[in-house]
Amino acid sequence: MINTDSLIPNPAHIQAETMLARQFGRETANYFSSSPLNRLSFLRSNHPFLSAALNHPSTRFVLLKDLAPLTQTASPAEPYYARYDEIQPLVPATIYDQSEEEILAAYDSRKPILATPIFLGLDETSPKSEGAAAFAWKIYAGTPYFALDVSGPRGGEEVQQQQYRKVVEALEAKGLSFLQARVVMSFAADQAAIYAQARALIDWNTRNTFCGTCGERTIAVHSGTKRACPATDAARTAAGLPAERPACSTRTTISNLSFPRTDPTIIVAVISADAQRILLGRSKRFPPNWYSTLAGFIEPAESVEDAVRREVWEEAGVTLSRVVIHSSQPWPYPANLMIGAIAQVSDAAHEKINLEHDPELEDARWFDIAEVEEALRNGVSALGDGPGPEYKEGALRLPPPTAIANQLIRAAISIDLLGGEKNSKI
Repeated sequence: MINTDSLIPNPAHIQAETMLARQFGRETANYFSSSPLNRLSFLRSNHPFLSAALNHPSTRFVLLKDLAPLTQTASPAEPYYARYDEIQPLVPATIYDQSEEEILAAYDSRKPILATPIFLGLDETSPKSEGAAAFAWKIYAGTPYFALDVSGPRGGEEVQQQQYRKVVEALEAKGLSFLQARVVMSFAADQAAIYAQARALIDWNTRNTFCGTCGERTIAVHSGTKRACPATDAARTAAGLPAERPACSTRTTISNLSFPRTDPTIIVAVISADAQRILLGRSKRFPPNWYSTLAGFIEPAESVEDAVRREVWEEAGVTLSRVVIHSSQPWPYPANLMIGAIAQVSDAAHEKINLEHDPELEDARWFDIAEVEEALRNGVSALGDGPGPEYKEGALRLPPPTAIANQLIRAAISIDLLGGEKNSKI
């Protein structure tokens, strides 16, 4: 059995004996959620605040290179949070001296692209960091966190690329390295939530360097959480052209900014009509005997419940009755929100599996509760890992507790979802 004490977060709210808690039971918090940071989103355009936070000795930076997080080489499950002096060559202390309006008005496409520190929030639970005095701004106090991409700008000048290489080499000389993994799920729960926010925002900024309407280059504003298409470019004036860039409709409406993208996705544990079996599927990329819950993207003008029913029918041919939303999980690969549900079939006639609609699944089966319980005890593992020592070869394998699929399966084989006593021994 995997020890998940440090991996599964507690819900980010007061655990009180309220009416909803009595009716629906304890809230489920999934990996990558329940961040310890107060995002203070209304201060992202407040440059005096950002400048004070950037230069404070307690401030920490989550560094990613090609989306790989910086960690302790000897202990890759521990992310390394850099100090400002370690990344100062990339982020001048004067970066917030101008307002966003002034930065947009002075835009010059000839100038090198500066690294964009992304303000993640304030950890108010740890007002001091390694002896440094607490950062305070009006009524807020804690440790500021920023994210920074140290990959280096694509197509940047050699001098600028060298600056990034020097910073990276200096960090690696301290026994640090960038963790190369398709999915990072080894960080403690609170650190994973901070990493997820940093990765999603850095990835979005990397993918949206040009305006989706006019094709011109955009610049980051609101501390890296929005992108704007400047109306003018000083480079045009230097070339003897009008300073105004080509007309772009994004500058003439209220929606004159590009916002980070989140793609809603459903994932569902399906219960048989008699509640004694669970429907699980496997794709070709899964290891032998490894099955999981069914999932898919929500389409435009589709409710969560409709998406659950459509995806299960398309992938497995099973027709669902009642659908209950259970919990959700942010998934920063690159920007999904997994909306977890538990659903049930109305009668045995609708349980027949048919894989001829959408060929996404290699196999789908109904598994007895006892077999699922055994897999939860001894057959749990991440995709690239082997099962536990008590696993019997050929038995069912399931996703780890850090995946929402695992949490949905556990809830589906118990009546804990309804606030009653557990049916399962897991």
